[in-house]
Amino acid sequence: MDILLLVGGLLLILIGANGLTDGAASVAKRFRIPSIVIGLTIVAFGTSAPELAVSVSSALKGSADIAIGNVVGSNIFNTLMIVGCTALFAPIVITRNTLRKEIPLCILSSIVLLICANDILLNHATENVISITDGLLLLCFFAIFLGYTFAIASSGNNESQDEEIRQLPMWRSILYIIGGLAGLIFGGQWFVEGASNIARSLGVSESIIGLTLVAGGTSLPELATSIVAALKKNPEIAIGNVIGSNLFNIFFVLGCSASITPLTLSGITNFDLWVLVGSGILLWLFGLFFAKRTITRIEGGIMILCYIAYTTALILKL
Repeated sequence: MDILLLVGGLLLILIGANGLTDGAASVAKRFRIPSIVIGLTIVAFGTSAPELAVSVSSALKGSADIAIGNVVGSNIFNTLMIVGCTALFAPIVITRNTLRKEIPLCILSSIVLLICANDILLNHATENVISITDGLLLLCFFAIFLGYTFAIASSGNNESQDEEIRQLPMWRSILYIIGGLAGLIFGGQWFVEGASNIARSLGVSESIIGLTLVAGGTSLPELATSIVAALKKNPEIAIGNVIGSNLFNIFFVLGCSASITPLTLSGITNFDLWVLVGSGILLWLFGLFFAKRTITRIEGGIMILCYIAYTTALILKL
């Protein structure tokens, strides 16, 4: 029954995210909202909607380790596994702007989370908590990130995206939006309940489930997007997809979750947070030094091996 809740919840989340994105993008196009604005907001939200649904549902149910583990695990999975797998299909060329600004911003977001999650070390507190104040701070960072992306986008020409957005009848768009939101809400509840019950029955901590099973499941949209892009000979899209998702996850998803209720870290350790920081640094170093702003197949293979080593370390800690 718990496995059915887990799989059914994930399917509902993925279908809901797709429906919400299509419906909202269609409404935005109908009201002549620029395509780049649609891409930066609605489409970005769509790929991170599973993480948002699961983390907020977990926070409301008191499963803080799943809420945080989902974000930390998803970002590690995105950086090491998705970029690694995509590079195996086709080497990824990184733009100069991405290497100088966006990847460092991604590393910065991981460091901000590391600082927020170390109350015992920094403040001599009794427990590590991502507080409501920390959540609001993360949302402020998200607002700055949005301002930066809009400023970058306004100087570019992105008309081609208009052709990719289907304009649906208004009634169908509204139906997609309402149905998508319902799918995210109920799917998130089922998924968290199934994952929590499985963790308890196996004697595995919720943090391990959040960092692996839940994180991998909610990262399926990003994985599908990146591999399809590689097959269509657009592997550079993978980097934008991963960086956008990672920033969205920490600043918006975790910011929203912590703003609703403080999140106490019990199973998520500094080891996990340092792996998160290290994965971003590894991506930056591979892009900077070895093959002229290109993630090669060999480097992609190394990133996949790093993820396997991290997962093995988690299992050995059990």
